[in-house]
Amino acid sequence: MVVDGAVGAGESPRRITVLGSTGSVGTQTIDLIARAPAGTFAVEALTANRNVDLLAQQARALRPHLAVVADPAAYGALKAALAGTGVEAAAGPQAVAEAAGRPADWVMAAIVGAAGLEPVLAAVRRGACVAFANKEVLVCAGALMMDEVRAHGATLLPVDSEHNAIYQCFDFAHPGRVRRLILTASGGPFRTADRATMAAVTPEQAVAHPTWDMGAKISVDSATMMNKGLEIIEAHFLFAMPEERIDVLVHPQSVVHSLVEYVDGSVLAQLGTPDMRTPIAHTLAWPDRMETPARRLDLAQAATLTFEAPDPQRFPALRLARAALQSGGAAPTILSAANEVAVAAFLERRIGFLGIERIVEETLAALPHDAPSDLAGVLAADAEARRCAADRVGMGSPV
Repeated sequence: MVVDGAVGAGESPRRITVLGSTGSVGTQTIDLIARAPAGTFAVEALTANRNVDLLAQQARALRPHLAVVADPAAYGALKAALAGTGVEAAAGPQAVAEAAGRPADWVMAAIVGAAGLEPVLAAVRRGACVAFANKEVLVCAGALMMDEVRAHGATLLPVDSEHNAIYQCFDFAHPGRVRRLILTASGGPFRTADRATMAAVTPEQAVAHPTWDMGAKISVDSATMMNKGLEIIEAHFLFAMPEERIDVLVHPQSVVHSLVEYVDGSVLAQLGTPDMRTPIAHTLAWPDRMETPARRLDLAQAATLTFEAPDPQRFPALRLARAALQSGGAAPTILSAANEVAVAAFLERRIGFLGIERIVEETLAALPHDAPSDLAGVLAADAEARRCAADRVGMGSPV
C-alpha cells in the first residue's frame, strides 16, 4: 500500500509498535493508547534512546512484548527495571531496527533525526502501516523510501500536523486535479523579530514555541523556519508534487494546519486546535477515527485568523531548503544532517542562533550532491555532512 492505500480493518486489538516512545510525539501517542477503551490496542514493542526510567514506566503500564533502549550502556538498567514483568529487554541501534521489524499492524516512527531511517525502512519492508513523525525519513531518503513503500505494499501516514492536514484534504484518486499545496507556519517565536534581535536569542527563548508543545530540536527548527523547509521537501516526495507548487503561508494562530488548492479554484483546509494528539489520533485509528482530549475548536472564540507571506531575508532556511530540493541527490540529506549538528551546537551554546543557517549553508556548499543509490549511501552522505558541519562549528564565529 502507498500513501493512499487502506489498512484492512483486521481483528481488534490493533497491534502497535512505538519507536521513540519517550519523546514528545511518543509520549502523546502513549497517552492516546492509555485513554482508548480496553482491548483497542495491544503493544508489540516500545523503543527509546536513553530514557530508561520513562521507557520502563511505559512498559510496565502497557506490557509490550519488547522494550528497547538504543544506548547499549543502558541495557542493564532497563533489564533490572523490567525484572518480573515478562517484558523482554534489549539494547542497541540494531535492536531498535529489529523492534521495527516485529509483527505489528501499525508503527509510530517518532525517532528524531537520521537514526530513525533504518528502523522505518525495516517496518516498510514488511509492509506495515507506518505513521511517521520523523521528517528525515523523506528528507534524507525520499526517493528510496517511496520506492520501498511501493515495492512492499506499505502505507505511510504523516503525523506532522501540516502533512496530516494535506493528507486529509488531498484527492489521491485524482491527483492531477490538485494545483498547489500550501503549508502553514506559525512563524515561531521570532516571527516579527529583526536579525539583530535574533542574533542574541538564547536556547530558552528559541524553544518557547508560542502555540505548539514540541521537543527542543523541532522547536528550534520552527524558530529558524527550517522545519518548513524540511516540510517542503517532505511534501514533494509524499505527495509527488513539484517544488514550485508547494507554498508556505505564515499563520500565527495555528488553526488552519495546511491547505490544498484544486484546479477549479477550490481550496480545502483542515482546521483544529494546536494539539499534536489530533494528527497522531488520525493515524492511530486510520482509516477510522477516535476520540481525543484535544480542546475543541471554537471559531467564534478564535474570531480572527491572519495570514502573511514568510520573510525570506529574516528566515533564509526556506531558501536553503528549496535550493537543496532543486539540486537533488544528496543535497537534502546534507541539509538535514548539517541542521541537526548546528541545532545541537546552538542548544549547547557553542554557536549563536544565526550560526545555524551559516553552518547549513557552508556545509551544503562544501560537499558534493551525488545521489546515493541505497540506504548505506544515504547514511554515508549523512555522516560526511555531520563531520563537515561539526568542523565548521569548531572553526566558525560564535554567531
